[in-house]
Amino acid sequence: MVDKKLIDILACPACKGDVFEDKGSIECKECGRQYPVVDDIPVMLVDEAKMPENKKNEENE
Repeated sequence: MVDKKLIDILACPACKGDVFEDKGSIECKECGRQYPVVDDIPVMLVDEAKMPENKKNEENE
């Protein structure tokens, strides 16, 4: 679990949106990218992020 204070200062590196912790990952409220958490450390790299299926479909249209 990531410290709440850290979550409060983190931002999505792709769109600069606010993030929250959900099911072992850090998720962006704006673009929906999900960043992994490894050993309680968020890996906030765009190349490591997963896009939700519904967001992938929107980008391809």
